[in-house]
Amino acid sequence: MAVATGTFKYVSRQDPKWDWHSFDADKDTELADSSDIINATNPDLRAFQSRGGKLLMYHGWNDQLIAPENSINYYSSVLEKMGKEQGDWYRLFMMPGMQHCRGGPGPNQFNMMGAIERWREANIPPDQITASHVVNNRVDMTRPLCSYPQVAEWKGIGNTNDAANFVCRLPK
Repeated sequence: MAVATGTFKYVSRQDPKWDWHSFDADKDTELADSSDIINATNPDLRAFQSRGGKLLMYHGWNDQLIAPENSINYYSSVLEKMGKEQGDWYRLFMMPGMQHCRGGPGPNQFNMMGAIERWREANIPPDQITASHVVNNRVDMTRPLCSYPQVAEWKGIGNTNDAANFVCRLPK
């Protein structure tokens, strides 16, 4: 509830005193839908791309607040609008088991800044990124995150908690 309340309070209404008890389904939904911040669905990213932008997008498959398919749908809408070959500046990584931005039984941490920095500064796009599941400051599992639509597939041998025993492939 805190995420939804804060979204209306600080983003839609821009009024820290706004009280959710005054929520009006028709007016507040229309207000939220009119916001480019909340309803960021425009697939035309040419201005960003033309300035040399690199977009690394990720989403957890166990996200309990925003359906993971929303990110896949947005990714697909960008490719439909701008053409199928956008991998030189735009990549999506779906994280198995991760909840909303962190947590969950799957990999919940990865060096996103390092990946985007190598991409931007050295023009090395991330095909896969090793992510870790961390509990009490201890890594107990690693997995490769694969550039969508690829998925991590276990090679059939070796420890399933070790990213080295997986390969990125298109789903069968």
